[in-house]
Amino acid sequence: MTKNYRKWGLHFDVAGAKEKITELEEISADPDFWADMEKSQKVLRQLKGLKNKINRYETLVTQYEDILTLIEMGTEEEDASIISEVKELADNFLAEYDNLKISTLLDGEYDKNNAIITLHSGAGGTEACDWTNMLFRMYTKWADRNDFQIEILDMLDGDEAGLKSVTIQVNGENAYGYLKSEKGIHRLVRVSPFDSSGRRHTSFASCDVMPEIENDTDIQINTEDIRIDTYRASGAGGQHVNKTSSAIRITHNPTGIVVQCQDERSQFSNKDRAMKMLKSKLLSLKIEEQMKKLAEIRGDVKEIGWGSQIRSYVFMPYTMVKDHRTSEETGNVQAVMDGNIDNFISAYLAWIHS
Repeated sequence: MTKNYRKWGLHFDVAGAKEKITELEEISADPDFWADMEKSQKVLRQLKGLKNKINRYETLVTQYEDILTLIEMGTEEEDASIISEVKELADNFLAEYDNLKISTLLDGEYDKNNAIITLHSGAGGTEACDWTNMLFRMYTKWADRNDFQIEILDMLDGDEAGLKSVTIQVNGENAYGYLKSEKGIHRLVRVSPFDSSGRRHTSFASCDVMPEIENDTDIQINTEDIRIDTYRASGAGGQHVNKTSSAIRITHNPTGIVVQCQDERSQFSNKDRAMKMLKSKLLSLKIEEQMKKLAEIRGDVKEIGWGSQIRSYVFMPYTMVKDHRTSEETGNVQAVMDGNIDNFISAYLAWIHS
């Protein structure tokens, strides 16, 4: 077993990443760095992401060398007792290696961007609203586990329980690259807690994922193509949101796309945020059309339409979560609902690169 770990850098430009870190640190040291708060935050997020990836890589190198050293010592001393220790170290190494390898597959143009997720309940009333709330919790838990920050941009409560819809922004390096795997219809099968007869119900919720894009993007919006409405905010945000018509709804007439935002305190801030969301949605639509064309050219049978059912979550009569695109599955439903969806994300990224 030779020390050829440097080949790991084939899909991860370590030297280039270190140069970028130096460049970003110089930018952050500029006296005027905090003049543009939004830009400075993005620089710091990118810097944190690169440092984290470098640290993970260098930790892998150290682990690899430690395993080699342990094997050499055991061989020289003919000590079979180290086998179990080597196996444990090797298993930990391979798990972390797979995670780092997956992160190198985030090579899309917008993969590094923040992600905007919109969840909508499907048919089924309270059942579907509760399922939407469960998915909202799942993605929030996933973000917490991976040191991403969550902003609630819009939220509409269900009539009795749960959520009719919710839009969140997940902030952090490569948030969109990871979460683009979640776009589609999510199906739940369980015994309903709202049904006194204890019958089994099937519920659906849609998940739309798009990258947050910069204002300098080439997506242009004509003012005559949009309608802007104001309304009183509701849901998360405290009492203030119900006192003024600060929430904004923008309708893009050519496509029928509707976005809304009630997160910010002022109407102006909500309008600016909603316009960014509209641009992100239009960009997502453009990307989707390009993917469809590529699929037609390749004769690809992979489903890329966001209206397709992508994953089932079965609580009864057995427990299983299965992704219908990649065939990745697990019987630990509770772990998935607590945000442990990395195996599904990894399988999806490997699938689209296959």
